[in-house]
Amino acid sequence: MSASKQGKGEKQGSFWKELPILIVIALVLAFIIKTWVIQAFYIPSKSMEDTLLVGDRVLVNKLVYQMREIERGEIVVFNGSGSWDEASSVDVTEPTNPIAGGFTWVGQQLGVTPTGKDYIKRVIGVPGDTVECCDSENRLLVNGEPLEEPYLYPGSQESHTEFGPVEVPEGRLWLMGDHRDISYDSRLHQNDPGEGSVSVDSVEGRAFVLLWPVDRFESLSVPDSFSALEETTESAAAAALPLALGSVAAVPIHRTGRGLGKRLRGRFRSRGVAESGR
Repeated sequence: MSASKQGKGEKQGSFWKELPILIVIALVLAFIIKTWVIQAFYIPSKSMEDTLLVGDRVLVNKLVYQMREIERGEIVVFNGSGSWDEASSVDVTEPTNPIAGGFTWVGQQLGVTPTGKDYIKRVIGVPGDTVECCDSENRLLVNGEPLEEPYLYPGSQESHTEFGPVEVPEGRLWLMGDHRDISYDSRLHQNDPGEGSVSVDSVEGRAFVLLWPVDRFESLSVPDSFSALEETTESAAAAALPLALGSVAAVPIHRTGRGLGKRLRGRFRSRGVAESGR
C-alpha cells in the first residue's frame, strides 16, 4: 500500500472516530443555546391570528428578561402550569418508544412540533396595571386609558365582552390573544389559580421574529399604541404625584395652623381676662 493511500485511510478512520464526539458537542451546544439563549417555537393554534398563524415558527429570546422587565405589547411564550387550566393546552400525543421520543424532542427544540405545555400570548397588563373592558367604542382600558389594537383579527374588538376592572398583582401579567373571539386567555381563566393572571417567572422569553414561512418573515415589534399608552400612564402618574404630595403636606400644615390658631386665641383670651381684672 502506498503512503498516500495509507494516509487517506488514516484520515477517514480518524473522521469516523471523531464524528460521535462532534455530534455530542453539537447537541450540548444546542441544548445550552435552547435552554438559556434562543429557541424556536411552533404555533399550534389560531389564538394569535393574524399576527401568527398555525404552523408558523417564531424565535424566542430567552435572555432579554434577565436584563429588563417585561413590557406591555410584547408577545411572550410561557408555561401555563399552575395558573391556567390544563384543559386549554394543545393536545400532544406522547411518543410510545424512546426512538420516537427522541425525534419528538429534537422537533420541539427546532420548533417543528408543538410542546403541548407552552402558550404564546400578548402582554396587555403588567404588575400594578388595571385592565378592564370596555369603553364606548368597545376598546380595552388599561389604567383607565383606551388601548388601540391595530393587530387584532378582524371583528375581534366587536366580540369583546365586559370584564374587570382587574388589578394585575405584583409579579404577574395579564395576557390576551390577538384573535379575541377564540383566544382562551386571561379573561377566561379568572376562576383558575391566579384569577387569570400568569406568573412572570413562568415566562420563557419574548417572541421577537417570525422565522417561518420565509414569505412571512418579519420582526415582532411592539405597536406604537403601547408607547402612547406608556406615555399617557406616566403623565397621569406624574400629574398625580404633586397632588398626592400636596395632600400629604396639607395634613401637618392644617394641623399646625389649627394648633397655632388655638394658641393665639388662648393668648388673646388670657390678655382680655388680665385687662378686665385691672
